[in-house]
Amino acid sequence: MAIHPTAVIEPGARLGIDVEVGAYAVVGSEVSLGDRTRVGHHVTITGKTEIGPENLFHPFVSIGGQTQDLKYKSEPTYLKIGARNVFREFITANRGTAPGAATTIGDDNVFLAYAHFAHDVRVGNHCIFSNNATLGGHVVVEDHVVIGGMTAIHQFCRIGRHAMLGGCTKIVQDAPPYFIADGNPAKVRSVNLIGLQRSGFSHETIRTLRKAHRFLYDDSLNTSQALAKIKAECDEIAEIRTLLDFVQASERGIIR
Repeated sequence: MAIHPTAVIEPGARLGIDVEVGAYAVVGSEVSLGDRTRVGHHVTITGKTEIGPENLFHPFVSIGGQTQDLKYKSEPTYLKIGARNVFREFITANRGTAPGAATTIGDDNVFLAYAHFAHDVRVGNHCIFSNNATLGGHVVVEDHVVIGGMTAIHQFCRIGRHAMLGGCTKIVQDAPPYFIADGNPAKVRSVNLIGLQRSGFSHETIRTLRKAHRFLYDDSLNTSQALAKIKAECDEIAEIRTLLDFVQASERGIIR
């Protein structure tokens, strides 16, 4: 391990193999750092925080802080981070609120400067957050999502897999998978064509998703009618089932 002499490693902290901790960083007593994780200078990691291997924390990041939810009464809550994530400067990621609750972040994500993870959020794998992407409490972000800079997501919203949110976008309802949402307030603009192509989706799958998109955003159809059309006229592929399940499970309604 390479621990700078000015770093503060509190008794009880658990550090894996080949962990690096930079100057003036603070690692709290209930923190676990996975193998080959690198903690930059002036990083603060506190609370009941479990971090997997090969994460990179750039300077001035604050990880595992107390929830900002005013209902919090000092109960034990958690933050869990997977493997191989990149956290750029001035990111904040807070723990859960209710007793035993956790904020969770998956694997292989890249989070740019000033991104914010509020309490009780769940972020999947292979996501990219641009600068100042902000999640309210209880937000769920599924796998392979791209969030543009200065975009804010209201509490309890869900962002479906392979969705893309444009910069400066205001999200107050669920963003369906495979689509692009943009604007203030947000509107769904199209299928995430480039993102799906880069992820290796076939031409036929993208064609089917485009057909589903036309039905779902046909102004002459309500949501129930659109779902019925998708079920009746779109190929029964896994991505269509994912889209249907997402829309049917929505409690806040989907972005129109």
